Amino acid sequence: MKNSILLIVAFLVGSIAMAQDQKQKDTEWEQKFEQLGTILPTPNVYRTASGAPGHQYWQQKADYKMKIVLDDSNQSITGSETITYYNNSPDNLEYLWVQLDQNMRASDSDSPLVGRGTMRDTLSAIAVFRLAGGNEYDGGFKIKSVKSGGKGMSYTINKTMMRIDLDQPLKSGGNMSFSIDWMYNINNRMTDGGRSGLEYFEKEDNYLYTIAQFFPRMAVYIDNEGWQNKQFLGSGEFALTFGDYEVDLTVPSDFIVGATGTLENANEVLTTDQMDRFEQAKKSYDKPVIIVTEKEAKKNEKSKATGTKTWRFKAKNVRDYAFCASRKFIWDAMAVKLSDGNEPLAMSYYPKEGNPLWEEFSTLAVKQTLETYSKFTVEYTYPVAISVHTASIGMEYPMICFNYGRPNEDGSYSDRLKHGMISVIIHEVGHNFFPMIINSDERQWTWMDEGLNTFVQYLTEQEFDDNYLDYEYPSRRGPAANIVPYMSGENGLVRPIMTNSEQIRQFGSNAYAKPATALNLLRTTIMGPELFDKAFKTYAERWAFKHPTPADLFRTMEDASAVDLDWFWRGWFYGTDYVDVSLDNVRWFQMQTEENGLETRNIKGAGQGIDANDKGKKDLASTPEPFVFKEWEGKYREYNQGVDNNRIKQAADGKNFYELTLKNKGGLVSPILIQWTYVDGSVELEKIPAEIWKINEKEVTKVFMKDKEVAKIVIDPDKMTADAYTDNNVYPRSNEGDRFEQFKEGKD
Repeated sequence: MKNSILLIVAFLVGSIAMAQDQKQKDTEWEQKFEQLGTILPTPNVYRTASGAPGHQYWQQKADYKMKIVLDDSNQSITGSETITYYNNSPDNLEYLWVQLDQNMRASDSDSPLVGRGTMRDTLSAIAVFRLAGGNEYDGGFKIKSVKSGGKGMSYTINKTMMRIDLDQPLKSGGNMSFSIDWMYNINNRMTDGGRSGLEYFEKEDNYLYTIAQFFPRMAVYIDNEGWQNKQFLGSGEFALTFGDYEVDLTVPSDFIVGATGTLENANEVLTTDQMDRFEQAKKSYDKPVIIVTEKEAKKNEKSKATGTKTWRFKAKNVRDYAFCASRKFIWDAMAVKLSDGNEPLAMSYYPKEGNPLWEEFSTLAVKQTLETYSKFTVEYTYPVAISVHTASIGMEYPMICFNYGRPNEDGSYSDRLKHGMISVIIHEVGHNFFPMIINSDERQWTWMDEGLNTFVQYLTEQEFDDNYLDYEYPSRRGPAANIVPYMSGENGLVRPIMTNSEQIRQFGSNAYAKPATALNLLRTTIMGPELFDKAFKTYAERWAFKHPTPADLFRTMEDASAVDLDWFWRGWFYGTDYVDVSLDNVRWFQMQTEENGLETRNIKGAGQGIDANDKGKKDLASTPEPFVFKEWEGKYREYNQGVDNNRIKQAADGKNFYELTLKNKGGLVSPILIQWTYVDGSVELEKIPAEIWKINEKEVTKVFMKDKEVAKIVIDPDKMTADAYTDNNVYPRSNEGDRFEQFKEGKD
């Protein structure tokens, strides 16, 4: 008996201790509204505290002159380039770093070694093929020479980076030219993977080439990092320097070529009919003009010409270069009028296998992208924007991108394929803005281009819907409700947006969907479109053709709007909490008067409110609780001035006072959107800013005065805040849990 009593006492003491610990935890201050000043880099003469480039901002430049030969007989690239590098930094440089991205496919590459994987009951043919070593593909750059002034230069290759040692330091303000000769074997994307390469069409024994990362490229030297020479392992993409390009592309004479820049010798490589159509396309604003027809493409497929042609292109102020080439291409184009004197060409290149889908939608999607992005960021100033079709890819480069979306052999396609193809084109063409113009460091921060781009992609999809479809576009990323399963998922699988590109888990959700959703929520729910659009456009204009960092974005958005967003960046970008605001209790009050009799009524449960978790309650309390009006008696006379007790009492007479208790169960502070449904059937939506959580980040209580009696209260009725558990948003509670909660519990 004594032992039993001791056990009971121990249990009670333990329970009390646990309750006290829980209470302490609930009131713990987690500094969710602390400023980011200690986290963000210190402003300086290069990058200001306002988020703008400083008065001594600088960036390097690299110009390229290249001669490239594509050998279709053995699927290889041979090239020679002369790079002129301009040192605009205040530093003298003892060596230069050059990127050799093709070396991630070399035999000594670290990429396959750091890849992870598990065995499954079944493995696809491609998976087994790659595990077995593939087809002994001989990948990577074969550097033939590195010279300056005809003299060999000393260089060291470390995986995907090459250091060129200089005899004399390149002084601040100086420039130098050097040349590199190289070759590499083109990878088969369909078996070896990759962002570029070839697709083989066995039926006709033809190749379609989408070629990128095909030349040694200058690494970025920048004020906040020095040389950005992190190895290319596969996930973190590219950090690149702006420059001008002159490129000669020699290909089989029956090939059609699309590339970054302006075609300088169209009359030498196109037929007379094709030239006429090309000129017509420059004046066609409502629909594309077919420059190379499907009939001509089918004829080219059968020709297998033995001669060659050289296509000459020039591009100014671009950070990279890419091209496509094949005898299979159909080519269409149309003009896009963005402003007086600025009418870039929207173009598409696709094999017959892409029709009828590509002919119908591709170039229109390019056009819509240029128009919408130019409105929300900066006006597109490059001469062309190209969408190229090849299987199973979505990849971007300046003025050109490679996109999937292939119909069935009979030409049929599903709505899902159509929307997927339109979305990937919008997304990849949109990359002309992020990061091709607003040139962030992809190797370090994937989200700065992918997330921002996915956000404007969402805006573009809605405008494409308005212009070309008679139904609402089914956007995957952007709407707040769509990110809920990811953000409220298993904790160990979710990492902050502010994570290096090579360490991200759930890549698409982390770097694309979550930042896009965050910006959409910021625009629609926190700042409002007017303030947001101005601030976002200011960021784009400040950093167009420059190298922004995350701090530049964060600071500019606040600087141009006068909205303190440190809590938002801290929660959404630096943290892994999710939104779950629970409406835990509601109390209804009316002022005690002789007329309503509340002063004499004994109200059962007065002072307790109604437990929101009681799902048996279908209505709010049937009778309000009373409160006593107490006249204002200021201690000092001056405080009494302007206070009319009778007038205040009359204003409160007959009004309904509702005390709401809300808990932040997900941890991520959020605005509170309250929908009041009144007994007469009318509805009111009220927005409470996120700053309501500043004093107590766990729980808040707030009183609202309403003219009418309330029948129902719903938090975030339109799912605008990414609230994970909507069942606890309703008062009184519904007997049915929300769909996501059922999914978590394994219900159908």
